[in-house]
Amino acid sequence: MSSMNIGSTARLLGAGLRALLVLTVLCGVLYPLAVTGVAQGLFPRQANGSEVRQGGEVVGSSLIGQRYDLPIEEGQETPEPDLAWFQPRPSNGLGANSVNTRYGLLLSGATNRAGDNEDLITWVKEAKAAVVRDNSTPGHRVTPSQVPPDAVTSSGSGLDPDISPAYARLQVHRVAERNGLSVGQVEKLVEDHTRQRVLGFVGEPRVNVLALNMALRELAG
Repeated sequence: MSSMNIGSTARLLGAGLRALLVLTVLCGVLYPLAVTGVAQGLFPRQANGSEVRQGGEVVGSSLIGQRYDLPIEEGQETPEPDLAWFQPRPSNGLGANSVNTRYGLLLSGATNRAGDNEDLITWVKEAKAAVVRDNSTPGHRVTPSQVPPDAVTSSGSGLDPDISPAYARLQVHRVAERNGLSVGQVEKLVEDHTRQRVLGFVGEPRVNVLALNMALRELAG
């Protein structure tokens, strides 16, 4: 190889290494630092995971759903829901094969099954029967026609922190009875925590389950 070719190759390698170094500093160091700085300066709560605190402790995130279950007993595969609290949407994708069975953050996803899938239909029927059973009280009978879709289906991500106002209202009598509160008190709690569509037309009315249960804890003492 001639000295000219060697020199040309060395210049190309040098230029490539310099470009790599500059782009690494710009894209791998300066840009992330700038974005992080802007986010922390203008949107610190969102940048840190939209943490929700109660009594000085982090109790969850306003963007990530969580379950309210009883301690799992020996021989149980899955814990029973703690019916003293408002319950979220199903997090198990209505099937044991879900990638996200307990609002875990390592994986998220839904069943990706068609609406006429026999397994999905069975899971929905079983979930609806459980909702009717769990939310019926001696003085208030829930019927299958009252059960809204989000009470028996998980969200696309499996992490939805909100439920529909209809599902929240469906749980009012059970929550009131379990906590020694009046139905009117709990109904007002749901009403106060119902958020309407953004700008009046974006999305659907919704209730954040974590915020609702935090208010319930304070109300019930």
